[in-house]
Amino acid sequence: MSTTPGAVPGTVADPASGPVPDTVTGPASGTGTVPVPGPVPGAASAGALLRDRLTGLLPRRSDWAPARRNPRRDLLAGLTVAVVALPLALAFGVSSGLGASAGLATAVVAGALAAVFGGSNLQVSGPTGAMTVVLVPIVHQFGASGVLTVGLLAGVILIGLAVARVGRYIRFMPTSVIEGFTAGIAVVIALQQVPAALGVAGIDGERVWQVAAGAVAAYAAAPAVAPLLMAVAVAGLMLAGARRRPGVPFSLVGVVLATLVAELAGLDVARIGALPAGLPAPSLGFLDPGAITALIPAALAVAALAALESLLCASVADAMSVNEKHDPDRELFGQGIANLAAPLFGGVPATAAIARTAVNVRSGARSRLASLSHAVVLAVIVLAASGLVGRIPLAALAGVLLATTVRMVEVGSLRAIARATRGDAIVMILTFAVTVALDLVTAVAVGIGVAIVLALRAIARTAQVEQVPLETGDHDDEEERRLLDEHIVAYRFDGPLFFAAAHRFLLELSEISDVRVVILRMSRVSTLDATGAQVLGDAITRLEGRGITVLLSGIRPGHDQVLAALGVAEHLRRDGLVFPGTPAAIAHARGLLTPVRGPRPAGPPGAPPARTARR
Repeated sequence: MSTTPGAVPGTVADPASGPVPDTVTGPASGTGTVPVPGPVPGAASAGALLRDRLTGLLPRRSDWAPARRNPRRDLLAGLTVAVVALPLALAFGVSSGLGASAGLATAVVAGALAAVFGGSNLQVSGPTGAMTVVLVPIVHQFGASGVLTVGLLAGVILIGLAVARVGRYIRFMPTSVIEGFTAGIAVVIALQQVPAALGVAGIDGERVWQVAAGAVAAYAAAPAVAPLLMAVAVAGLMLAGARRRPGVPFSLVGVVLATLVAELAGLDVARIGALPAGLPAPSLGFLDPGAITALIPAALAVAALAALESLLCASVADAMSVNEKHDPDRELFGQGIANLAAPLFGGVPATAAIARTAVNVRSGARSRLASLSHAVVLAVIVLAASGLVGRIPLAALAGVLLATTVRMVEVGSLRAIARATRGDAIVMILTFAVTVALDLVTAVAVGIGVAIVLALRAIARTAQVEQVPLETGDHDDEEERRLLDEHIVAYRFDGPLFFAAAHRFLLELSEISDVRVVILRMSRVSTLDATGAQVLGDAITRLEGRGITVLLSGIRPGHDQVLAALGVAEHLRRDGLVFPGTPAAIAHARGLLTPVRGPRPAGPPGAPPARTARR
């Protein structure tokens, strides 16, 4: 290979087009050159965009700047949260069907990773009651390995949502839906505790209320007093103590007292059982590639719930603190990393926990060091006290969750939403009922769907079309004004002209008759979609079919694009019947009525006689 004289050094001469750039010298001789293909612009830009987004989601040094101000306060807050989280982690692990060890593994692994990678300085993550509600049917259908696979897939989905920057759209969730499913979750969790609180085991059912009803029937046949009294005592201690001493972790106090009573009195009550003295080694042994397709719907549901609850919790933490603002996309990324790792250690899918986050904030936490230290404390407990934890009665944990469900429900908030509007009350009650009767994901979908329909209905009612007087100017004499009013009518659209309201406009415009010109004023149309444009075109066609000339005025640029794309009113543009403002349209309409105002000038021989307007 040789270079042509006059060519740029480091290029290969092309006899047809001259020097070809982007080449390098061959390594063997130092004189030959090898072409290097240039990057594909689209692929390069997409890769750069993905790289930038991933870089923006990773932890940064500034995340830990608040921890350097007062680390002791954050460490104490983390210890306080760990004390509160221990019984909850155990209880939610048992309630999920994978056991207390799964709850502890989730609290440790997911809690630590979400603290490091998440988008909030104050949020605490781990197993939650809402997630338990979703996991129970998955356990029944696919077993423990199915739950771990679902958690892994949910982690991948959450990371994808973070890269796609979906976190910002949580603000569109209606409050009525949130309150409805929160109240429904509380009822479902309470029903899940009925068998343990009554000391009944071995009850199966497809729905949680069926299991609760079966447990009550079994208890009536062979009642046992000790488990019920223990559950009620722990729940009562938590609720009463929280009113008098909110800073004391009465959940842990109640569990310890119940365990001591059970040990000293030799009560025959079910216990947690043996726990491993540490976290298991990470493993993918649960993963069955053949089952992934069947588990994707469940993974989508778990990911949706994790995203929803985590972002809502982050908003609550921001509201409880000063000068704190979470990053929603980083929060989704952190939850994704946590859910990717937790199943490897036998943990269930995790999300942010509102109750533990509230304790963290109220304990004085100012950085993510608090939530990280909470996970470390729980890890120490797993290593040092697994034998003692295994002696805790299940009825005591049931009492902890029963008290938690009572505190989950904000009666004042429910009452306020029920009184706000009838639509909000319908959405809230429907979401609550579907959560209890069916499942959480279906409830959220139904609640959002009904809320959207009601919102569209309300928006459609604000849209209107009304006849407005003509602005003809003060110089018109009385006869001319009367003629214009008789033969020209103007209608003004106000509000959105879209699919939910367009057909009503068509009905109103179809009633127009006994006029020669109709001016449709479009300047106040706020929204125009394809349905609204097509209905407008149908109305124009009907009016023109009755011999009425239609003029359009004040079309906004964005709306004009919609009309042009659908070919609506194309002939009006061609004939010059579309005007930027109403005065120009009225002036044109006045010109159309010239034959009415006086004798028509004589035309050429053979021309038809002038027509007179109808009266």
